[in-house]
Amino acid sequence: MPEGLQRGTVTVVLLSDKKAAVSYQPIERQKVYELIADQLLRRIGERQLHPGDSLPTERELTHAFRAGRSSVREALRMLESKGVIENRGNGTFVVSGYANPLNSSVQLLLSLDQATMLDVYELRRILECEAAGLAAERHTDSHLALMDAAIEEMAAALASDDPSRGARYIDADLRFHLAIAEATRNGVVLHTMDALRGVIRRALMSIFLVPESPERSFEQHRAIRTAIAARDATEAREAMRAHLVRVESDVHNALTVGSPAARGGRDG
Repeated sequence: MPEGLQRGTVTVVLLSDKKAAVSYQPIERQKVYELIADQLLRRIGERQLHPGDSLPTERELTHAFRAGRSSVREALRMLESKGVIENRGNGTFVVSGYANPLNSSVQLLLSLDQATMLDVYELRRILECEAAGLAAERHTDSHLALMDAAIEEMAAALASDDPSRGARYIDADLRFHLAIAEATRNGVVLHTMDALRGVIRRALMSIFLVPESPERSFEQHRAIRTAIAARDATEAREAMRAHLVRVESDVHNALTVGSPAARGGRDG
């Protein structure tokens, strides 16, 4: 084999003051179904198709792409496996919510013991502290209104004797954090927070019965909102960090085997 050539790669020798070898991999041909999937994904990404919208029928896609039915079916299976579309039966596919693939991935990692709740809360500190800072810089009055509505619902839940007060409080708590994520005006931050919501909700339900934990949480949410409204990014980050550190500590204590809080959380 001639010098400078290797199997599976092409080496180009550039002549300059010093010889430098630059390797390139051969371009792989895409299969027809991959090209179809790429086009559909691009339509979704460009918002030509929105969550809940139905895709054209298999017959219509076959005609539009001038491709075989097997290629169209494989493209649809590929997008479904990624959580981008959902099969509603009778050959009907609809666009999934944008956070669906992320949500599925988080759930899979936890179920396979590839991640723990400690990992989740470490991610929350990394993500949400900076999100609070960005929200302080980028929020609008509508974002503050969403935070205020969540705080009002949290207060109402705390004052209620309703058996569902814990669920009401936690749902409002999560809406508050999603409002902050939305205020960053960063779509990846928002969808990541939305994907974490289910995992976080179960952890928060475990600590609602911890004495004074909801009350401390409520005051910390008000402090975060105050810092964001004042456009104080540094204080917003610190207030969020203090809140998440305390919540993580309460979750850890509540989930400790045999602790009263853990028994109360499980019973609730």
